[in-house]
Formats: sequence, structure tokens, C-alpha cells
Amino acid sequence: MPNLKSNGQRPVVTIATLQKMKREGEKIASITAYDATFAALVDEAGIDLVLVGDSLGMVVQGHSTTVPVSVNDMVYHSAMVARGLTSAFLVSDLPFLSFTTPELALKNAARLMQEGAAHMVKLEGRQEQLPIVETLASADIPVCAHIGLRPQSIHKFGGYKVQGKGDEAANLLVREARLFEEAGADMLLLECVSSVAASRVKHEVNIPVIGIGAGVDVDGQILVLYDVLGITRGRLPGFAKDYTKGGIRADDAVRAYVEAVKSGAYPAPEHCFA
Repeated sequence: MPNLKSNGQRPVVTIATLQKMKREGEKIASITAYDATFAALVDEAGIDLVLVGDSLGMVVQGHSTTVPVSVNDMVYHSAMVARGLTSAFLVSDLPFLSFTTPELALKNAARLMQEGAAHMVKLEGRQEQLPIVETLASADIPVCAHIGLRPQSIHKFGGYKVQGKGDEAANLLVREARLFEEAGADMLLLECVSSVAASRVKHEVNIPVIGIGAGVDVDGQILVLYDVLGITRGRLPGFAKDYTKGGIRADDAVRAYVEAVKSGAYPAPEHCFA
């Protein structure tokens, strides 16, 4: 766990902190949150990075996909989460069709940072988005590029399928990762990706690589808070783990998750894709 300040508060996590963690091999423990109360809980439990994901469309709003989530929704939830944090780094999603042009992306990213108090914006990326990342980076807006499975494109993908399987697909994923780094992305998020491909990406870029269903050999892990707390309705994703089993309190469950990420105990083989 990171060292605490003398007043009991952890140092504030910044991009420089995350880059240093990658260089030194310290795993980055990340989680989603959607309101101030849960944000304070995960911050106090030692989480390094909090994502206000457009997954709120499914988790909070009850939709079947993330597609209905608006920029106003993201700004609202990001601002709430920001009020609950004291140390963790805050990343907020650019939702569906909110970054179709560089100009629109710049406008909506500015809202997430100015009104939503985000430290970084995340966009689901394919190569066509490289000019958008370049525009944001040139305006000093930190960017996380989300590659692999992209939930906003779930109808195009035809379902939730593991990405990067096989040499050709892995090579394409690595190339995509390098291009986003060259375009100015400060971080990558890999979702539902072959462990072998994810490991290659991690070792071939210089920016932090966070995984969700991307194996253990990445720079950090992220899970949806509701999955960690065992309150997700229906079946958990195959890469998720409920840390409340045995009657563990919510705050202790998040601490257990942080410790498991830091030690490399999570994800276990059953949470990974070949």
C-alpha cells in the first residue's frame, strides 16, 4: 500500500504517481464509483484510481447497455464522486457519440473537467479516434484510451466477445496501443482481452495499462464497485469477484480487493481469458 502522510491521509495520486507505479512495478488498484458516499468509501480503502464509468447506465440507471448515457449524466455523477475523494485519481468517461469530432470531444472533455472535476477523460478508441486524442492532448487534457472490447460498440461487436485472441488479433491490439500512445494518450484501459495480448501491450508501451478481464500481467486492475460488493443484479461477469462473501463489510471488501490487486492475487486464473 502507498505510504501515508503524517496526518493519516494518503498523498494525492497524479499522472506522475501512476507512471512511477508502472516503472516500479507497483500494481494500480482501480474501481468504478458513481456517487460521493461510495467515492469516500473506496478512497479511504486505498484505491489509487476511481473511474466514473458510463457503466452507470446499466448499474445505476437500469439500461441494458451504456448507449443511453448522456454527457449531462456523466458530468453530474463525476461531480458527485469528486466531492467524495481526497487522494484517488479521478477519470470520467466520454459517453456514446460525445466525441465524434475533435471539436465535440474538446467541448465535452472540458465539461467533464470543469464541471465534473475529472483529472482525466476516457474514450473508447479505434484508430479513427487518433486525431481526437491528439486534439485533446494538445489542449493538455489527459486521456485514457479504452481498447479491446468497447461496450459503446456492443451492437457492432455483436456481443461481449474476448478480443486479441491469436497472433494476428494480438498484433493489431499492440499496434493500436502504440498508436494511441504516440497520439498522446496518458493511459490505456484494456477490456475483455486475451491475457497473452494484454501482457504484450503492457510491455510494449510506456504508459500505464489498466485491465478489466485482461489477465494479471498488466499495470493495474479495475472492477465495477457493485461487483466487488456483491450487489450486482444477475450473474457476475467471468472476470469479476465478489469480496463480501462471509459477511465482510463493504469497506473491508474494498480493502481486500486493493490488497489482492497489489499482491497479484487478483485476477486469479479463473478471472482471465486465454
